[in-house]
Amino acid sequence: MREIDVSKVTKTVKKLCINANYYLNEDIRNRFKESKEQETFPIAKNIIGILEENADIAEKEQMPMCQDTGMTLVFVELGQEVEIVGGVLEDAINEGIRQGYIEGYLRKSVVNDPLERINTKDNTPGVIYYDIVPGDQLKITVAPKGFGSENMSQLKMLKPADGIKGVKDFVLQVVKEAGPNACPPLVVGVGIGGTFDRVALLAKKALLRSTDIRNSKPFYANLEKELLEEINKSGIGPQGFGGKTTALAVNIETYPTHIAGLPVAVNINCHATRHAEAYI
Repeated sequence: MREIDVSKVTKTVKKLCINANYYLNEDIRNRFKESKEQETFPIAKNIIGILEENADIAEKEQMPMCQDTGMTLVFVELGQEVEIVGGVLEDAINEGIRQGYIEGYLRKSVVNDPLERINTKDNTPGVIYYDIVPGDQLKITVAPKGFGSENMSQLKMLKPADGIKGVKDFVLQVVKEAGPNACPPLVVGVGIGGTFDRVALLAKKALLRSTDIRNSKPFYANLEKELLEEINKSGIGPQGFGGKTTALAVNIETYPTHIAGLPVAVNINCHATRHAEAYI
């Protein structure tokens, strides 16, 4: 059994909160480059260039790439041969969020209650998910989620008879209704299957996958490609000004479901699709 002290967890989460907000992931930079080469609309091409410049400034000046530094999602993959010592794991994670958002000068966007709405002033608590996995490693992924895009996300309990057409129609509907509000070009996370609660998590986890990587099943990899092409025909374009680049990628994750159901969730993310990970 391998022991990991909670102080290491706090230190890691703190660093990931800052890095996720300061640095644009390389796969997104690759999508920007590809999109600029494909764009024929001058305004769209120019906006993508501005987004690249914004990311460069954030990295150089060590500041957030967006003023909405999000509600902090933390995905924990805990090896079953790991023992957490020195404190409570969840407390350590929230302490890392607290330190990261204060020391990194990241906007504190969390309120203590959905209706009382008093700011917690340190962006805690985070939204934390745990998976128990084989081995003696602890992997932590931090994904700040801004609500300009989160508010555009939707979930629908389709009927099995709606089939693949129903799934496609719903995904396209959600993106079109989001329009410019989610700061396109988007990364679209799609969950299919499971239950009402599980499908939303699938869509969220889909956004953690690099846009360089397609679904491992050819059927869903083809569906990702088809949906991306259809979304980019919408003409919404970067920041809603038109063009061929409404989305940079569509990532789909699936799970077995009940014979009577076809849950589908669409979690929209802005172009930044911030996330950073580390092993302890």
